[in-house]
Amino acid sequence: MTARVVGLDLSMTGTGIAWCDGTTYTVAPKLSGDARLLEIRSEVARAVDGRRLDLVVIEDLPTHAKAAGITGMVHGVVRAYLREMLLPYALVAPASVKKYATGKGNAGKPEMAVAAFKRGGREFRDDNQCDAWWLRAMGLEHLGQPITKLPAAQVAALDGVKWQ
Repeated sequence: MTARVVGLDLSMTGTGIAWCDGTTYTVAPKLSGDARLLEIRSEVARAVDGRRLDLVVIEDLPTHAKAAGITGMVHGVVRAYLREMLLPYALVAPASVKKYATGKGNAGKPEMAVAAFKRGGREFRDDNQCDAWWLRAMGLEHLGQPITKLPAAQVAALDGVKWQ
């Protein structure tokens, strides 16, 4: 049986979600201010509620980014919700996602998209969905069910993740 993993690329303006079946979606909040937090939480709940998930993989906050405070609010709301639902989650540094996908920890958004197309035949509407897809792929790889064959150097990006 395929592991049930959801990938989340959290943001106040465009949260990418990779559902456990591999479909992707971007939450583009219609509300403004802190009301966006409730909208994002609701969409994350749609992706995980009622499902017995093995893991949720979240792109962690960038350490030195100016937007980390705002994005941190989204992380707080979503992580609290996942705790309430007793769902295990792991945080993956942005550089680790990039290294896993492309072999380079400083890869840009176009390189991530090209890697998804080459490795998984996937095209996405935006980079939020692409990142969420790669996060889900990392979780599946960690659980022994890789969705694509990657070089060992790229798979080594999993070593720095604190898996639950």
